[in-house]
Amino acid sequence: MELARIIEAALLVASEPLDVERLRGLAPGGQGASREDVLRAIDELTLECAGRAIELAHTASGYRYQVRAAYADTVAALLAERAPRYSRAILETLAIIAYRQPVTRADIEDIRGVSLGSGMIKTLVDRGWVRVLGHREVPGRPAVFGTTKAFLDYFGLRGLGELPALADLANPDDERIGDLQLSVLPEAD
Repeated sequence: MELARIIEAALLVASEPLDVERLRGLAPGGQGASREDVLRAIDELTLECAGRAIELAHTASGYRYQVRAAYADTVAALLAERAPRYSRAILETLAIIAYRQPVTRADIEDIRGVSLGSGMIKTLVDRGWVRVLGHREVPGRPAVFGTTKAFLDYFGLRGLGELPALADLANPDDERIGDLQLSVLPEAD
């Protein structure tokens, strides 16, 4: 099917996930394909990936090709850019925001039991994983934080409901949380 080949090519060159609406506009002849045709083509491409090292993943922002988790560690060394490593404190902060959103800085500090470093939330905002959702209507009007689609996309999630259950995260020293692979820097003394 020609539409499937066009979608395949688009997903291979795209720097971000593509949603069905963007894929509809790629139909040959200039007229958009129907939503059903695009979804049928996506199903065809997904089946073609069965048994291969790549998969067609559906994330919060759309569809993308990615290396299957079983092969990610093996090929990671080939990436021109090393994945950034984050301290345990930043990852804890991100987890609190993801599981308890919307939260303020004070909420995060109460849960962690320590004050946040000045750059922790800024790092998460700069990465595009966290954003200010608004301000709480209390004295000082503190910012309220939540996660973004970029956070969901990075971790291969369609929604927050796909986060691992907190009960499954019993071992705090385990760097692997469900299917989410995290890079952790050792804590500085």
